[in-house]
Amino acid sequence: MRPMTSATTGMQQAILAGGCFWCTEAVLKDVRGVQKIESGYIGGHTPNPDYRSVCSGSTGHAEAVRVTFDPALVSYKDLLGLFFATHDPTSLNRQGADVGTQYRSAVFPLTPEQEAQTREVIADLTAQDVFGKPIVTTIEPASEFFVAEDYHQNYYENNPRQPYCMAVIAPKVSKMRQYYADRLRA
Repeated sequence: MRPMTSATTGMQQAILAGGCFWCTEAVLKDVRGVQKIESGYIGGHTPNPDYRSVCSGSTGHAEAVRVTFDPALVSYKDLLGLFFATHDPTSLNRQGADVGTQYRSAVFPLTPEQEAQTREVIADLTAQDVFGKPIVTTIEPASEFFVAEDYHQNYYENNPRQPYCMAVIAPKVSKMRQYYADRLRA
């Protein structure tokens, strides 16, 4: 599975799983250079998964986002840095109260270069002991990405008063805006 690359657009793609896809989408959506972000499912064994089946934990899929980005404005390594800074990569198969392999921290590189850069970023974070615990983020082969149901797209933007959004996503978005304001679109 190769990233979308076009000589006319120069866009690339990255696939990242950091727990609930609503959270990952919300924190990366406004990054300068991100052109499109889609919530979906990847890394499982069931054809055509849906939210209910993925939530059961029986499909093997992770909730993930597919990010289409302009590498002239944000590099893949920069996206990885933001990804690692806005979820807990030391928590195995969970993010907060979301528990199960569908909430695992994983990167699905689309090219050998992305895989090498992912390994380099994880090695650097580990060497610096940034998290004080071992990073459990997996690097998995990119398989077919299944776009999630329409109501999952732009979930936080469309449901900011929903209790989960207020309790879990809003603090992550706030952290992103506070600490990484220079990386956001004006």
